[in-house]
Amino acid sequence: MRAVACFVHGVEAVVRLFGWIAAWTCVVLVGLVAGDVLMRYAFSVGAVWLQELQWHLISPIALFGMSYLLLMGEQVRVDVFYERFPAGLQRVIEVIGGLLLLVMGLYIAWLTLPWIAQSFARGEASPNPGGLPLRWLLKSMIPLGFLLLALQGLAHALRQVFALPIRGE
Repeated sequence: MRAVACFVHGVEAVVRLFGWIAAWTCVVLVGLVAGDVLMRYAFSVGAVWLQELQWHLISPIALFGMSYLLLMGEQVRVDVFYERFPAGLQRVIEVIGGLLLLVMGLYIAWLTLPWIAQSFARGEASPNPGGLPLRWLLKSMIPLGFLLLALQGLAHALRQVFALPIRGE
């Protein structure tokens, strides 16, 4: 049981780190958008790479944020029904949901690997003049985000099965 608790806490620490990265990426994105708007409207200057970077930054926010939301208990569920279920049924739903996320996350991560390898082999970059290079690097965030979600799904299921307390409780 101690090994399971250490595994769950380790996964959650990694997910918290990536949640922190997603949160600060939001701050950077807001700054970039504000700077881009200021430059375009005040000085009539714009850059394709800056606009592409704004779009690219949405990826880590969404992909890293989804596992963090599960960790924080902010995942989407139909609370109007769920809150009326007995505690045992709620735990069963949480375990099944966590295991489904594990399977789905691993499957999606696995499906994206050939696509990323192809992008890397081609040296894929933006088709726009002045756009960003290394598009494969952006695409690499997809399996990483879904792997994090799979791990957090497993940690979530294990926390429910073994009734592990949340750190600080």
